[in-house]
Amino acid sequence: MQPPVLIPISIQQETNNVNAYKNIPLSIVNDHTVRLSIMTEPFYWHYHPNSDETFLALEGVLCIDLEDKTVELSPNQLITIPANVVHRTRPKYERSVNVTFEREGIETVKLT
Repeated sequence: MQPPVLIPISIQQETNNVNAYKNIPLSIVNDHTVRLSIMTEPFYWHYHPNSDETFLALEGVLCIDLEDKTVELSPNQLITIPANVVHRTRPKYERSVNVTFEREGIETVKLT
């Protein structure tokens, strides 16, 4: 069996000159997906019945709106939103960049 090819991923390279919403799966770790999100507009209200979701802010300010409050993440801050908690994410200003850790095959239930 051949060992996997290990190639570093440059977050800077993935986010340079991106000025529109973009969600990129970067890696799979055990049964979780690591995603890179460039946010330029609010995501819709939703929840995940089968997975917690952890956000790590890298650039800008990421707002996570909950039903009763808004949490603001600055670069190098992290928070976990438990499964079944209604939320939406959005940049506070023009753009935010964050890494998200979530179960592979996560279900997203959109609220209308």
